[in-house]
Amino acid sequence: MSDSTQAPRYTDLVRTLPATVPFVGPETQERARGAAFAARLGANESVFGPSPKAVAAIAEAASGAWMYGDPEVHDLRRALAAHHGVGAENIVVGEGIDGLLGYLVRLLVAPGDAVVTSDGAYPTFNYHVAGFGGVLHKVPYKGDAEDPEALIAKAAEVDAKLVYFANPDNPMGSWHDAATVQRMIDALPAGAVLALDEAYADTAPAEAVPAIDTTHPRVIRFRTFSKAYGLAGLRVGYGIAAPDFVAAFNRIRNHFGMGRVAQAGALAALADQDYLARTVADIAAARERIGKIAIEHGLLPLPSATNFVTIDCGRDGAFARAVVAGLIARGVFVRMPFTPPQDRCIRVSCGREADLDAFARALPEALEEARGAPVAVTSR
Repeated sequence: MSDSTQAPRYTDLVRTLPATVPFVGPETQERARGAAFAARLGANESVFGPSPKAVAAIAEAASGAWMYGDPEVHDLRRALAAHHGVGAENIVVGEGIDGLLGYLVRLLVAPGDAVVTSDGAYPTFNYHVAGFGGVLHKVPYKGDAEDPEALIAKAAEVDAKLVYFANPDNPMGSWHDAATVQRMIDALPAGAVLALDEAYADTAPAEAVPAIDTTHPRVIRFRTFSKAYGLAGLRVGYGIAAPDFVAAFNRIRNHFGMGRVAQAGALAALADQDYLARTVADIAAARERIGKIAIEHGLLPLPSATNFVTIDCGRDGAFARAVVAGLIARGVFVRMPFTPPQDRCIRVSCGREADLDAFARALPEALEEARGAPVAVTSR
């Protein structure tokens, strides 16, 4: 009989880590408040939903869900290669960009290895680095955008094995043009890998996305079906890189991590570029309306190349947190940047008219409450 009082023998590294998650999910918040959100505008999903052709493909594939997915993800990799004008050997598919970032860190980062990112950038990357014992070196944003020159300088200073850079950026929605990104690639220090997170490339202006070049041995570009394609629930992301770099993922990835239904849905979504174009147009219209709502209430919407708008509330992080709390209390799920001075802002995902109507109703009440003024909350 085993000794139930003896704990598992965790690694020394794991013993030092807090049991946390990078984000508190909307479902957790709904359980805590005892009610569903009227508008889910905090997770940068596409509430416009996936292509009907993708939905049909998912339904058709469901009857075969008793089978594992193709471990080579053959059909989707080849379709992605044709879409981007590269070879299938340049494509690795994984469980969203988050999953692929975990594999990337596992490939490169041993305990004590230096990794560079921006202070306030996507926290899931940091979570993976901590989990493998890497040492994070952070550089501040420059204004409300990541600073490519500072990232490269810090990478050279600390002999970083990995540099993370998102373009367009989450949580601010800002972006750099392709020439700036290319200069960053050209200046990458010897031995450093650049993880270029392009999760929002589908909603960005063409001039923000460099032409795909798979000849650099230490650059990997990440894309996803979770944003404009509307398939966040399937967790399908992919990386584009040199063949040898892609092949290295086969040493450590979960070869059966991509389910059959997810592969079928992503393949059908990729094939329906007309639907993607309509969704991108809907996102642009929603960005414009979110901006107008913000301006109507004395706030400043920041330029965005993503499927969300970051709104400067004009005060400090405590005030912005109060606004977020007020919106959540009124059934509107939003998030905000975590790190000063960007935490003076809130972040609102693009939504349908009804979603944005709910945001427009809740925002003035949340602002009044945050400012300490009495507010009469109307019944709904």
